[in-house]
Amino acid sequence: MVHSEECIIFRVKGILEFACQLDNPNGAQSDNTISKSFQNLRSKVSSKNIVFTVSNSPILIWPNMGFQSSMESLTEASACGDILQYIESDDGGNKKSSKKKDKKRSGPTVVNMKLLFEVTDPAGNEAPSLMRMSSQHHSVKMPLPLDCVYSVSADESLPTVFTGLVEALNKQIADMEEVVLRYRKGSSFLVPQPFHFQLPKPAGLTTVIYPAGVPDSQLQAIREDLHRKFELSIDKPYLRRANAFHFPDEAYKDGYLRNPHMHLNPPNIEDAKLYLVQGVYSYHHYMQDRVDDDGWGCAYRSLQTICSWFQQQGYVETAVPTHMQIQQALVDVGDKEARFVGSRQWIGSIEVQAVLNQLLGVTSKIMFVSQGSELATKGRELANHFQTEGTPVMIGGGVLAHTILGVAWSENTGEIRFLILDPHYTGGEDLQIITDKGWCGWKGPDFWDQNAYYNLCLPQRTKTI
Repeated sequence: MVHSEECIIFRVKGILEFACQLDNPNGAQSDNTISKSFQNLRSKVSSKNIVFTVSNSPILIWPNMGFQSSMESLTEASACGDILQYIESDDGGNKKSSKKKDKKRSGPTVVNMKLLFEVTDPAGNEAPSLMRMSSQHHSVKMPLPLDCVYSVSADESLPTVFTGLVEALNKQIADMEEVVLRYRKGSSFLVPQPFHFQLPKPAGLTTVIYPAGVPDSQLQAIREDLHRKFELSIDKPYLRRANAFHFPDEAYKDGYLRNPHMHLNPPNIEDAKLYLVQGVYSYHHYMQDRVDDDGWGCAYRSLQTICSWFQQQGYVETAVPTHMQIQQALVDVGDKEARFVGSRQWIGSIEVQAVLNQLLGVTSKIMFVSQGSELATKGRELANHFQTEGTPVMIGGGVLAHTILGVAWSENTGEIRFLILDPHYTGGEDLQIITDKGWCGWKGPDFWDQNAYYNLCLPQRTKTI
């Protein structure tokens, strides 16, 4: 697997119609009939009629005809990266030239394609024949939502890429067959759905098929098998639906920014190592969700960012709590009186710890710092947290709260920078403003009030698959 910034992900999507007729849905032969229909679909994908169209471009490719392309300049000898110059990006430029300046690139380039088939064959001499049969059977029709990925370096040859994609499509159809057979009840079928996961090397970007409508809680045995197959640790949920790989060219539907820190360059500290949040979180800040919490809601927003991390890593399926739900949780655990719900009272690290435990079942460690100047000496503890737990850290001092997403720390000199996500931001979801103006940015030890005391809430991962 190549490094994400040097690679291209070729992604092909399309719908294949699965259809079969079962004389007796519960009979011994029905599995064979279903398998035969899936075999027909694999034959279709391997036929000369298959065509890939490259989105936002004039390119058509026939992968099973000795590699033929609608562009004369794209031949068997071409590198797959040559495709990029023909693809128009959303802003009208081409993918090759539309890199943002100054900001660090986030993730690989994605080439989106559609799966089509030629419907007309060359004219032959065969005359059609009709046959009438009278019998009862169950007719099953179901759309199969194919979604295949192939991740390669930009200098890989085009024939290699498209041969690999055809193989991936065949494998996906076979995996879908397995899921359909496992979960069908008579003539009742569950639609098999593909999900992509970015796994640790050497597995890399991997596709798993899950049955639609079956919750993650009922798929634990399958995930356990997959963890063994890919040699994954059994204490992290790598393969829940919430962990599915998010393609860099797709927007999130809820409107929140994800991982703005990925667009920052690291601080220039000699001999320092980076210790960063692991995984995906949403940036929660003042004035979102039609809630005017300017001046009192910073710890609530930091808590929401932490909750989003646990949700998007698949540890919990509960939604990110609202201010009212956070307040109610504190009343429920006896920390606050009933009149606290609906108030504009701020909370601190201890309350954040209590809410995480009450709503998510997540335990947290608390680090006490008697004055801000001491934070400069906490590099080892924070580095260890981000290395082992990898969760966002909430820090509260006085009436201010921030989220720490990582540290750059030199073990030799003790020099440190803190990666801060600031919940006090009141603007829109503008990544450029947020990174340029330092609402997400690297801060030195002088960022903290040197004389104020601080409490840090360090959430701990739960052990689960």
